[in-house]
Amino acid sequence: MTEQPTIVAVGSVALDSIQTPWGKTQEALGGSAVHFALAASYFSRVKLVGAVGTDFPSRYLELLAEHQVDLEGLQRLPGKTFRWSGKFGKDLNHAKTLSTCLNVFENFRPRLPESHRTADVLFLANIDPELQMEVLSQVQSRRLVALDTMQLWIDTKPEPLKELLAHVDLLFLNDEEAMLLSRESNIYRAGKRLQSWGPRALILKKGEHGSLLLYRGRWYPLPAYPLETPKDPTGAGDAFAGGFLGQLAASANPWAPSTLRQAAIYGTVMGSFAVEGMGTEVLSSVTPRAIEERLADYLACLAAESPSIPAPAA
Repeated sequence: MTEQPTIVAVGSVALDSIQTPWGKTQEALGGSAVHFALAASYFSRVKLVGAVGTDFPSRYLELLAEHQVDLEGLQRLPGKTFRWSGKFGKDLNHAKTLSTCLNVFENFRPRLPESHRTADVLFLANIDPELQMEVLSQVQSRRLVALDTMQLWIDTKPEPLKELLAHVDLLFLNDEEAMLLSRESNIYRAGKRLQSWGPRALILKKGEHGSLLLYRGRWYPLPAYPLETPKDPTGAGDAFAGGFLGQLAASANPWAPSTLRQAAIYGTVMGSFAVEGMGTEVLSSVTPRAIEERLADYLACLAAESPSIPAPAA
């Protein structure tokens, strides 16, 4: 039996309190590394590196363990777990942050266990780019490095982030972040400029409008999976990255354009499950069969026959 590929994911583990027009959570399991790990765990083995406080509920550790997520790299530190509270209106593209309490995450210094230093894929979730570089320096060998970032680091640490991109194979960010980091006002120019700094491929997340993949000078657009009642977009981008890299890690030829496009399709499907429920409730309970059924439905939505184009008039 072929052993599943391994992904080391480094990022935040949090307790989220979220309000949307369709529900609310109170100190639910959250964080970039968690949403990523849950989505990727359906396709690959995931080793999570992060930090929690002594107050972190054991039931959340059990849930991650049920998904075969390796928690050797999860540090339990004296103090309280990182907490985030946010509110969404009917426009789920924009969150209003009500409170952010970094707690033990404020002084988090990622330490990779020896067993994590050789990985098929390294995913650097959106933490401080200087910490991301520290993690990269601890890895002895890797097949592929992927990175996600956010506006906070683009605003406060653009130069360390740009330096880091020279060591990255895949970059995930949204279209606004891409234009901010590149200082371009056009999304397509922004993508090409960012790719010139190092990443072989770039994935621009566009929320309810889907995503754009840039590879070898070509753009590959994908729509979002149609959902009539999305409930909570928190972590959807990380779930997209989890589905994308989970599928990509399992591929023998990850740099074939068709493989990258297939990975983006899986990312879209996993992101759609993430927004269907509050927090991780759907993402953590979806079945492999449900994933395959949604994948088939999404592929049917994408199918199109070649149009019959009349020959030009003589």
